[in-house]
Amino acid sequence: MAEPQPEIRKKAGEYDLELELVGKDSSALWNEYIDRYHYLGYTPLPGAQLRYFVKSGDQVLALLGFGAAAWKTAPRDNYIGWDAETRKRNLHLIVNNARFLILPWVRSKNLGSKILSMANRRICGDWFARYSYEPVLLETFVEKERFLGTCYKAANWIYVGDTKGRGKLDVYNEYKLPVKGIWLYPLKKDFRRRLTER
Repeated sequence: MAEPQPEIRKKAGEYDLELELVGKDSSALWNEYIDRYHYLGYTPLPGAQLRYFVKSGDQVLALLGFGAAAWKTAPRDNYIGWDAETRKRNLHLIVNNARFLILPWVRSKNLGSKILSMANRRICGDWFARYSYEPVLLETFVEKERFLGTCYKAANWIYVGDTKGRGKLDVYNEYKLPVKGIWLYPLKKDFRRRLTER
């Protein structure tokens, strides 16, 4: 099902790209692709979530997964202007791009930023259809030793700083994790006002 395919080399503009929401019938296939080809493997996405296949015709080129935002991260929270109480109240308005995988046999310059731009335009409507509210901000965490975040930058995401390399459960600074760049994408012009409403 998720077997490797022959290499594809095309320009991003040569594809007829479509984002297809993952449903019950395709959930296992999405999980298998992520487990086999994403460096983090498959783990269930936390909280409210949407997953997508990126296709051209019947051909799967890439996969996206969006889930609950990180509980707290200083660069993001400072950028928004959050205190702890306001963050707790409004955190659900941020969605985390937790997985983004272009399949390893797909070699297409600028495809990543084109896919992200499509997802940026699409996610509010899909999220509202499923959860009856719209997010106002996207976030993602890019492991700095592996990636530069080039496709996020090209899709107009904003770099706001780095994680401390500790992880959410490391209260005593005992577990070193890779440092990740934090990137944000405003879905609404007034995102900051909405996120800081009391």
